[in-house]
Amino acid sequence: MDKIFRPVLSIRIFGEDKCFGPGVAELLRRVQKEKSLRAAAISISMAYSKAWKVIKNAEAELGFKLLVSTTGGKNGGGAVLSPEAERLLAAYDAYCGAVKDFAAAEFERRFEGIL
Repeated sequence: MDKIFRPVLSIRIFGEDKCFGPGVAELLRRVQKEKSLRAAAISISMAYSKAWKVIKNAEAELGFKLLVSTTGGKNGGGAVLSPEAERLLAAYDAYCGAVKDFAAAEFERRFEGIL
């Protein structure tokens, strides 16, 4: 059986420190789905305190809020992505897709007949 090889890329965005990458992106996607940072964290087996820290660190480096939160009460609390976070996540996903498409084509071109 022939093995199939492919490039695997992980794209991270850095300011002075790492501020955005696949982990933060996945956490934001889960917040979109779950409408709650706590529920998002649970869905990826992450402690809420770590998820909160990840979001706060990214916000500090990026310079804008990623989540708009509401406190509990009669209808319960929750969180949604800020408009800036929605644009960032969409741009990140599109960029990752374009880079991965380029990398796959370049990999095929460079490694044709070798792997």
